[in-house]
Amino acid sequence: MSNQEVVVLSVGGVRFVTRASTLQQFPESRLARMLNNDDPEFKLVNGEFFVDRDGTLFSYIMDFLRTLQVSLPTDFSDYQRLQREAEFYGLYPLADLLRQEHLLKPGLEILEVRFSLQEMQAFFRIFGSCSTTVETLAEQITVFTGQQSGQSWNSPFPSQKPLVPLPLERPSHHDVVFQCGTDYSAGDQFVARYVSIKPDNRKLINGTNVLGLLLDTLLKDGFRLISTRTVSSEEKVDCYSFERMQRPGGPAVTVNPTSGSSGVAQARRSQVQKGK
Repeated sequence: MSNQEVVVLSVGGVRFVTRASTLQQFPESRLARMLNNDDPEFKLVNGEFFVDRDGTLFSYIMDFLRTLQVSLPTDFSDYQRLQREAEFYGLYPLADLLRQEHLLKPGLEILEVRFSLQEMQAFFRIFGSCSTTVETLAEQITVFTGQQSGQSWNSPFPSQKPLVPLPLERPSHHDVVFQCGTDYSAGDQFVARYVSIKPDNRKLINGTNVLGLLLDTLLKDGFRLISTRTVSSEEKVDCYSFERMQRPGGPAVTVNPTSGSSGVAQARRSQVQKGK
């Protein structure tokens, strides 16, 4: 059978259409052998291969064969049943991964935003349990600075003088620190710091406005605000705590098809999982 031929399967009454080459990703699997008509579990009826198995779970089997990745919904719970199906089809690398549920189950990600308002300046510190998220936020946030004349905290527009981007402070892989507002320099000169958070293009100097934009950005990114508390009343430090499931789009664990003959999954975490 040509690798380009279309194959139709009916699994528990659910119809799937794919290429022969997809089913041959793991040559020793029953799906690959099925194409040679040497497996009695698969009946060829009117040009379609029929097998009396769970059609819903087979959709995850097909996704695995097409992408060589295990990508499950965040609310998925049928790991043992899917493992049993993988073993039935002879996809032992997939079955081995499903035995290790900790590689696939979502984890809870925690993020804190600490905000301090002191006279004409506002200070921010973001701490996250996942360093990848913190790194992504650091790439979205830009602080611009410049010495301005006669500027004030509530000035809606920066001076015409060019502003210089400043690198954010990164005390560790898990946090980022920045500030905005104005500070006296000499005479009527101010050192002004503006904050921009992508994809919003505005340069904001008012700390309350920056806080609002930051919180809105996190909410749009799938975080949920779980608590607000005052850490230090004397220093006026407020803490906003967020949480979300660590992999909203599902995990991405890649499998090497050459491991099929030994039945040992050579899996690696995707880039999304790095930095935990």
